[in-house]
Amino acid sequence: MPTRRSVLTAGLAAAGSATLTGAALTPLLRSEEPLGTQLTSAASPVVEKYRLPLSIPRVLAPYSTAGGVDRYRVTMQSARAQILPGIQTDVLTYGGHFPGPVIQARSGRAVSVEQYNTLDMPTSVHLHGASVPEQDDGKPMLTIAPGDRRTYTYPNQQPHASLWFHDHAHHMESEHVYRGLAGTYLLTDAVEQALPLPKGAYDVPIAIRDARFDENGQLVYVMGDHPNRTTLLANGRAYPYFEVAARKYRLRLLNSANLRSVRLRLADGGEIVQIGSDGGLLPKPYATDAVALSPGERADVVIDFSRYPVGTRLVLQNTNLEGGPADQLGEVLRFDVVRTATDRSEVPSELRTLPPLPTPTAERTVVLSMDESGGPDPKGFVNGKVYDPDRVDDFIRYGASEVWTVTNGNQFVPHNLHIHLVQFRVLERDGKAPGPAESGLKDTVMVMPGETVKLQATFDTYRGTYLYHCHLIDHSAMGMMAQFRVS
Repeated sequence: MPTRRSVLTAGLAAAGSATLTGAALTPLLRSEEPLGTQLTSAASPVVEKYRLPLSIPRVLAPYSTAGGVDRYRVTMQSARAQILPGIQTDVLTYGGHFPGPVIQARSGRAVSVEQYNTLDMPTSVHLHGASVPEQDDGKPMLTIAPGDRRTYTYPNQQPHASLWFHDHAHHMESEHVYRGLAGTYLLTDAVEQALPLPKGAYDVPIAIRDARFDENGQLVYVMGDHPNRTTLLANGRAYPYFEVAARKYRLRLLNSANLRSVRLRLADGGEIVQIGSDGGLLPKPYATDAVALSPGERADVVIDFSRYPVGTRLVLQNTNLEGGPADQLGEVLRFDVVRTATDRSEVPSELRTLPPLPTPTAERTVVLSMDESGGPDPKGFVNGKVYDPDRVDDFIRYGASEVWTVTNGNQFVPHNLHIHLVQFRVLERDGKAPGPAESGLKDTVMVMPGETVKLQATFDTYRGTYLYHCHLIDHSAMGMMAQFRVS
């Protein structure tokens, strides 16, 4: 019996880098092995914690800066990485790096990335949270064939933000991201640079996700396999330790998991100051004891380790266990305070000023749902429809500012909504004003079962056809994705 991977490999590879149509996808979908037949109850083996140091993602250097454009070349390739202590695991990477590398960019200065695909599957690279022309958005059907190249140009005509890039080839994005095709893209500007926030070695991206391993320490991928992905990774390593100085650190947290949401807190309940979300800095910082992130969401936080004596070991916990084993899902990494350090950084009481929201020009309703029966071959829906690349679901006037009412139509399964092209503002959550974590710009928003969220987005940058979808990425791979056209 053919597996999902063998069928998709044959079908998508044959399609090459052409734009696949809905008709072309149909035989692939019909040939898939039913998802339910692949599920097992064998979760990852228990891993000894705090054996490996936190891996700091490598910052890429452009090969050219001529003409006001920073140019990069990145090779998508297979590699091996030490995720579990003493074991080499097969992964998919950008440039051989696991976790993925960091591209540093500046508002007003373009970045060009030539992506070379040496894998045996088509890929498509999406810069999550970026406002880019249609052809550079990483469309799920406009793929890079094995052995082929594609150059993406990012104008960076938007304010600072902690973005990330990942694969978006439809039906394979879920497995590709799970196996490692994700990286960090830090966009800065004069507003951010003028603030006395922690910088340099004290400004650290940390991507958090879950995974499942077999008895040989190899990643096991099964679509929708949420209960069995019980090993937590931070920057591509299981339960690492991070040696810090007794001073303030800016941590750029990303939930890069396929399905699992996290709620992060320090084991002693200590203060975490959130300063940013998906679309950059919040208007004001706020102190909290926990930060919640659904897949695709980001939070920039500052933790002041000067309140701890040298020698302190402090665990970053996850309190959103979702019925899983607490010994595996309840801890993420450990901070080890190993030295003192001079610290002139500060967190100002005002971080940025967001412009007032314009008067809305239109309203839309979005309902996210999926089959909750537990049967084989589950489908995901936006407004009752499975994604069709030949169908445009919404037509938006260029320059419009729209209010979207987003509802999770399921009783048990959480969803979230990611809109390409725009950053938006959250207006309401079940009729109530959003909390301080959602006071800034967002591109991904959590919607729990039965919950309704209102948001406002302005479409005044680029014309073209773009996606919106659930970023519990297994759900989008099941079809919970739709298209809008700005014209």
